[in-house]
Amino acid sequence: MQHGTIVVVAGGPASLASVPEVPADATVIAADGGVDRALELGLRVDLAIGDFDSVTPEGLAAVEAAGARIERHPAAKDATDLELALEEAVSRDPARIVVLGSGGGRLDHLLGSLLLLGSERYAVAEIDAYLGSAVAHIVRGTRELAGTPGELVSLLLLHGPAVVTTHGLIYPLTAEILAAGSTRGISNLFATKTASVELERGTIAVIRPGKEHP
Repeated sequence: MQHGTIVVVAGGPASLASVPEVPADATVIAADGGVDRALELGLRVDLAIGDFDSVTPEGLAAVEAAGARIERHPAAKDATDLELALEEAVSRDPARIVVLGSGGGRLDHLLGSLLLLGSERYAVAEIDAYLGSAVAHIVRGTRELAGTPGELVSLLLLHGPAVVTTHGLIYPLTAEILAAGSTRGISNLFATKTASVELERGTIAVIRPGKEHP
């Protein structure tokens, strides 16, 4: 039986434009510099994990004093701190994983993180990632999303190809193939307050970029 929500807090330079409501019983795992972000958000950290090259000493000491378990890894490792945190999260068999992170910083880290979220290793949980001003919903099978008519949304292939059908978007897709090297799913819009995305196969990220900043 799956168990509730796990919140994974990642580091990074950009602040979060919006933060989802975190269930009171959610487990919070902070990846390295995510410790400081969790403290800023008022979240109680249950586990801090990583090589701790970006967290402040004060932040790490604060969560350890508050009862967090500290799991240290060497700097020379084969996975990012976010991947270590996700592996720990999925080992607890959650129904949902919410990632709180950055939409800025290094491009390689951002792209790597999006591809990581679409890994089949994490298919057991529903995943939503809040990255700076954007939100990414990882979709396998069917997801229904609440939105605002006219809100921008893009469908980005993660592992594919994917066969996609949508309802409630201005530009519908009907059993269409999203393939690598195509921008077919970019810049769609909510037509109604709810939209659904159905995949016959493949994995995509439904990305809501949020408001652009000058």
